[in-house]
Amino acid sequence: MARIAGVDIPRNKKVGISITYIFGIGRSNGADVLRKANVNPDARVRDLTEEEVGRIREVVDREYRVEGDLRREVQLNIKRLMDIGCYRGLRHRRGMPLRGQRTRTNARTRRGRKGQAIGIKKKVKK
Repeated sequence: MARIAGVDIPRNKKVGISITYIFGIGRSNGADVLRKANVNPDARVRDLTEEEVGRIREVVDREYRVEGDLRREVQLNIKRLMDIGCYRGLRHRRGMPLRGQRTRTNARTRRGRKGQAIGIKKKVKK
């Protein structure tokens, strides 16, 4: 199993998909990394040589902010918004949607389920 940026990437997938398991690298950034490292994106991870894995690791370490550093930066940005008391910070603090979505209905992933509606039971005649 190849280990890049502290993440074990899956062996049986193609490298172009496998590299997206690293937090902060999506499909387009992954394609850029593989182009700069001169690695075929259609090759399977298990078929890569140690040299190719080393080149990928070097490009990711040199040019991209990934995993712990990126997570820390995102959390600091959210904390900054909450500290200055802006609208987005207040929405973060309350656990509500940030980007103008409606909350009267939907928004279950941010608000949680307040309680299941209980249907009316019909009396059974005997």
